[in-house]
Amino acid sequence: MLPDFLSAEGERRCRRLLAGATARYRARPAAAAVLVPLCLVRGTPALLYTLRSSRLAGKHKGEVSFLCLPSFPGGKCDPTDRDVVHTALRETLEEVGLLVSEQHVWGILQPVSDQVDEVFALPLAHLLQAQNRGYTHFCQRDHSQYTLPVFLHGPHRIWGLTAIITEFTLHLLAPGIYQPCLAGVRLPRS
Repeated sequence: MLPDFLSAEGERRCRRLLAGATARYRARPAAAAVLVPLCLVRGTPALLYTLRSSRLAGKHKGEVSFLCLPSFPGGKCDPTDRDVVHTALRETLEEVGLLVSEQHVWGILQPVSDQVDEVFALPLAHLLQAQNRGYTHFCQRDHSQYTLPVFLHGPHRIWGLTAIITEFTLHLLAPGIYQPCLAGVRLPRS
């Protein structure tokens, strides 16, 4: 049985772990921001992703983000944005029509519409299963240069920066259950 990832206790723990980074990143300007939406789908905790529109100009078209490449909702800061939280919330509203109150933002991990072809959720239980994740090794001249996580067996493959953010989020939400293989993934100190 998995723990209640979205419980009040879990929220307090995450907010406490993210408090230092949140204060630092809200105090400085940023170029872009994303939101990692935690939600319930038929009572099951999940992360919400978007599939960026293949009609967009630029290098991120068709990518899955945390919104053709899966990603999280987010984008460039506007001059009217007060800070990275407001950027992420504004972009989430623009991209998927989801209005999120600032009080529901647990913290900041790091700074990082017609823009979206698809919105989909992957249950945390699915993302936590070892058979649904792996690692991609990028090589140059037959030598491994770097390794990135990849999440498989959902409607879309989650990779790149979105997979790194997913891995960090899983480690934050389920530290006793999810153990990332990447050396650089560490929880903030409380």
